[in-house]
Amino acid sequence: MNQPRLEHHTKRMWISVLLAIAYGSLLLYLHAFTGSNTLDGIIGVMLGLYIGSHPAAHLLDLLYLPHGARQDLLSSQSGIWWLALNMLMLLVGLITITIGANRFVQPASALSVSLEFIPILVTPK
Repeated sequence: MNQPRLEHHTKRMWISVLLAIAYGSLLLYLHAFTGSNTLDGIIGVMLGLYIGSHPAAHLLDLLYLPHGARQDLLSSQSGIWWLALNMLMLLVGLITITIGANRFVQPASALSVSLEFIPILVTPK
């Protein structure tokens, strides 16, 4: 029986990292990019789940490989780098989920306080 080869999609993984960095930067500098903490949180959690899903699937595939095939894959330097990249991607996904989930517990007043620093957006009272 032929075992399917584990695909190494490093471009897709690095694009996912860039998406996570873009999401985190937008929240850091704009404090909200949709205007709603709930929607920002939903986007962050869904993005984090997507980012973490591919490496999790690869690690499950690695778990169910026959011992000889797993040993061959992990004995090469490229296999070790692939495993390290998968672990990094799981960490990036977890961080993105945490940032997104944090948006759910932030009070609505945190958004209005952050907008006071921009004089154009604040109307005089």
